[in-house]
Amino acid sequence: MAPREGRERKEGPTTDVLVTSIVEGIQEVKGQKICLVDFSTLPNSVAARFVICEAQSNTQVEAIARSVEEFTEKQHDESPWTKQGLRSGQWALLDYADVVVHIFHKDWRGHYGLEELWADAEQTHLPDPKPMGPDPEDYPEY
Repeated sequence: MAPREGRERKEGPTTDVLVTSIVEGIQEVKGQKICLVDFSTLPNSVAARFVICEAQSNTQVEAIARSVEEFTEKQHDESPWTKQGLRSGQWALLDYADVVVHIFHKDWRGHYGLEELWADAEQTHLPDPKPMGPDPEDYPEY
């Protein structure tokens, strides 16, 4: 099978630059377990990349979606072509055509199993940022 053609960006930021902005937007509001799915070697794929992450609450799902939109708008004047699921708080989707962002509530991510569904694609799991503040291990128990 030949690799998919035509889903990479022709105008505006490159796909990789857009993905970087999306990841920054996710990390700004503490989104976790970020997975980048690269479809560039698969024929007939729906996008060039998926960015998948999870949130700890319904409110955080919405906050991550807003943050991603703000980052891509401010950095590249890019807005998603379509948005879905923002009001439910269980899952949100931002479609930038070549990059699709999936934001799941932690309790729903496994139910949809996108990483397993697209197991043939290259996947990169980004480390979660270290929490700010003192490490509880630094303080002795009393």
